[in-house]
Amino acid sequence: MALEAIKWNENKLYILDQLRLPLETEYITVNNVKEGWQVINKMQVRGAPAIAIVGCLSLATELSQASFKDKHELLETICEKLQYLVTARPTAVNMKKAAEELTSFTKNLYNDKVSVTEMVDSVISWCQKMLNYDVSTNKKIGDFGADSILKSAGGKNVKILTHCNTGSLATAGYGTALGVVRSIHARGCLDQAYCTETRPYNQGARLTAYELVYDKIPGTLICDSMVAALINSHKIDAIVVGADRLAVIAKHHNVPFYVCAPTSSIDLNLAVGKDIPIEERPHNEMTDIAGIKIASPGISCWNPAFDVTPAELITGGIVTELGIFKPA
Repeated sequence: MALEAIKWNENKLYILDQLRLPLETEYITVNNVKEGWQVINKMQVRGAPAIAIVGCLSLATELSQASFKDKHELLETICEKLQYLVTARPTAVNMKKAAEELTSFTKNLYNDKVSVTEMVDSVISWCQKMLNYDVSTNKKIGDFGADSILKSAGGKNVKILTHCNTGSLATAGYGTALGVVRSIHARGCLDQAYCTETRPYNQGARLTAYELVYDKIPGTLICDSMVAALINSHKIDAIVVGADRLAVIAKHHNVPFYVCAPTSSIDLNLAVGKDIPIEERPHNEMTDIAGIKIASPGISCWNPAFDVTPAELITGGIVTELGIFKPA
């Protein structure tokens, strides 16, 4: 059975609580937008595509339980709640884009000759379609990435290094960068997938390792600080990431570096990467693991959620559902 991090059934939303992984597999119910905001902000669900899907489906489940006196009240409610959801993780551009698109869609419905009930049903249907569309998008990314890597490898089985978590737990299913690994494995061409622990939140050790074991994909966990040593001692054929970086090391060792992301993760309104808003996460994500303090009490912390990879270091290309955009 495929791993499902997001479940939607009869207007009910359930998410796999990623803070409890890998030791506990527990689904929690999201009943409304407030609870959707909380699970996104606390990183019980994470990954830009998954954040947008859970945000919109939390709105859908709330709308299915509510009643509205007229279309104007419904429109105001949807616009307000979508803007609220964007504030849960402002770095995740997918939620902002989804909010803009759904707001525009709702305004068009408002101007059409539809009833309040029809308007609600149409918005819920719009949100539901995000699940299937995301899985389809990820499989295209997986196939495009696999084609490129295997072509470069000249027919031999490959060793792939990935970072953070970009799989079923970060999307509606299958994954982006980890989707490339899945596609290579499905073709019988994967020698080994290496994943970093990904401090400070251990998304690699907790989540990517969990997915590799769950799907019986040959995988090996390494410390973040051992990436250069791994590349130096093992022939790594490619590095695939979502929007993170091992790019400097890859460039030094002449290993193709791919960024794998749906087009919904690309903010075309920004000219350069330094304009991306980077949120700073709570310090206890660095100092504590599963509630146990590992850092010296009183130490100051700096915990940005992401860094930005310089474009010239993306030597393999950017893999999207539309194809691969090469460095040229």
